[in-house]
Amino acid sequence: MTATIRSKEWAGRTISGQFPLRQWLGSSDHSSVFLTDRAGQKAAIKLMPADSDAQAGHQLALWRSAAALSHPNLIRVFESGHTQIDGHSVLYVVMEFADEDLSQILPQRPLAPGEVAQLLPPLLGALSYLHKHGFLHGRITPSNVLATGDHLKLSTDQILPASASATGKTRRDVFDAPETAAGILSPASDLWSVGVTLYAAMTQNLPAEDSKDDPAQAASIPEPFRGIVRSCLQLDPKRRSSIADILVRLDPEASSLASSTEHNSGIEHGGIENGGWRGNRIVVTLLILVTALGIAFVVFFSNRGNQSQTPPTTNQPPSQSPNQSAAPAVVSSAPAAPAKHDSPGAVVRQVLPDVSQRARNTITGKIRIVARVEVDSSGKVTRARLTTSGPSHYFASKTLQAAERWQFSPPIIHSQPLASVWSLAFRISRKQTQVSPERLKR
Repeated sequence: MTATIRSKEWAGRTISGQFPLRQWLGSSDHSSVFLTDRAGQKAAIKLMPADSDAQAGHQLALWRSAAALSHPNLIRVFESGHTQIDGHSVLYVVMEFADEDLSQILPQRPLAPGEVAQLLPPLLGALSYLHKHGFLHGRITPSNVLATGDHLKLSTDQILPASASATGKTRRDVFDAPETAAGILSPASDLWSVGVTLYAAMTQNLPAEDSKDDPAQAASIPEPFRGIVRSCLQLDPKRRSSIADILVRLDPEASSLASSTEHNSGIEHGGIENGGWRGNRIVVTLLILVTALGIAFVVFFSNRGNQSQTPPTTNQPPSQSPNQSAAPAVVSSAPAAPAKHDSPGAVVRQVLPDVSQRARNTITGKIRIVARVEVDSSGKVTRARLTTSGPSHYFASKTLQAAERWQFSPPIIHSQPLASVWSLAFRISRKQTQVSPERLKR
């Protein structure tokens, strides 16, 4: 449509005298999204052509319904309306601004199982809330799984009443359930979309349009996620998993919590916490499930015994483009002078993991990774391995590379330098990397 084709050029205009189009963020076949301001804060504004008065009235009524919804894992809708731009009749909806979406993460890497375990409860909590309030989401895809700050949220600008039919609608892609083409929509249709999104998140691919019980690449997906994908991608809607079924597969104890799903506030993501997407991450992560009620991960630290300890170091990542990797962060101390007396040894040079800000954005909470390094009598690392790798191979690999580059002053006993072993506990979040080094008893 002409309005959609030209809408990228509308940056700099103001909608209804109050919403400036600051920056074009993207377009689909039927809409465009811009960055705008609302009450002094960033927001997103979506523009779409008004094809007829009846269509405009119907769409505005749906957006008003979306604005009345309140769930911590749903994107908030603030305002909507009807305006004219260059003679085009245009509908607009102003929504909560999201930092990133899952579709921006998947071209870079799949989500780790831990990230997916964190992604599903808040996504399913939001979806359950919609279903229980008489709505269908209608379009669960990676681009509609969003991260705002430390929370994963589901889009709300395309919701449909549960009584809606898909009459006249064509099946756009594999994310739409097969029955959509026959004008049938139900909560089970959303569960099909969850299965495709989960499949995409873990394989970076899509299942075939006519997926049956065992999608081609599902064998590469670990349990319990493989079983969830298979049960969601049943051609018969009646055979698909329910939200409660999925929660039980994630954690059998969740069966007693399934009835409370609509109150699920979501695990504060780490692409979702502990790692993941966006993205995160995305992402969540990205990314392991503690409960379906959104209790944050508890980080267990190893027993320290009588080991000597060095205070933690914190690094704030530099401001950078989302597509750039941060330069390796090195924290060095002046070389220690030769000790005249016994000394326990110390860190001389610290290197923090070289992770991109885009990868950091997939994290909710913190990822904890612990490296054990063996150091020779000259203070150089001769061997490094991970004792706690966390949920993401990407972050684990970057951390191990950093640990191999550390340098130490050796312990001195009776004027002799000795080899040593150190534990390096890294904690990586969206905004910073912290590390606590400590020398271990051999």
